[in-house]
Amino acid sequence: MKSIEAILWDFGGVFTTSPFEAFNRFEDAHNLPKDIIRQVNSTNPTTNAWAQFESNTITVEQFDKLFEQESEALGHPIRGMRVLELLSGDLRPRMVSVLKQCKEHFKVGCITNNMKSGEGPSMAKDEAKAAASQSVMALFDVIVESSVEGVRKPNPRIYEIACNRMGVVPDGCVFLDDLGINLKPAKALGMTTIKVVEEDQAINDLEKATGIRF
Repeated sequence: MKSIEAILWDFGGVFTTSPFEAFNRFEDAHNLPKDIIRQVNSTNPTTNAWAQFESNTITVEQFDKLFEQESEALGHPIRGMRVLELLSGDLRPRMVSVLKQCKEHFKVGCITNNMKSGEGPSMAKDEAKAAASQSVMALFDVIVESSVEGVRKPNPRIYEIACNRMGVVPDGCVFLDDLGINLKPAKALGMTTIKVVEEDQAINDLEKATGIRF
């Protein structure tokens, strides 16, 4: 087993319920094809509206219009603002508890692709959710936000920024994310990676990686 110094976490879809669930509910309610929002986001993924907004290179108004243009090109125009309203999930208390336990043994950090929309790094859409999310954010030793750094996952540089600020090497890190595309560069750098498919699975995988029972 590797000697682990730090646990790095994504936020949305790890500490909160997945926005993909909210996307699918929205699509169903508006008679849209399932996963059309994800399809828009995965088309030209390094230069599209989503990528530009997460890198803080366009305004929310520009995102709203550009996302609508991109979704219209796929046959189903959707205002970008409607999608932003779906991003704030509910906290997963058990994952928060695991984070607190990890903090007793390791350095802990967050690498999040986010947007300057909503309340704070978690992009919460109301004050209560913002306060709850901020209480989780306060637990991290380091928070690396795409909207602040101007670089986003899966660019390897954002993982290097996190390691440098935490004073650790990638080989001594575990990284959890709900998207496989974000795990590939972390693994290439030497990190132990865990894809968060669901809560129990992620915690079991983290136990195996750290040797700690949560």
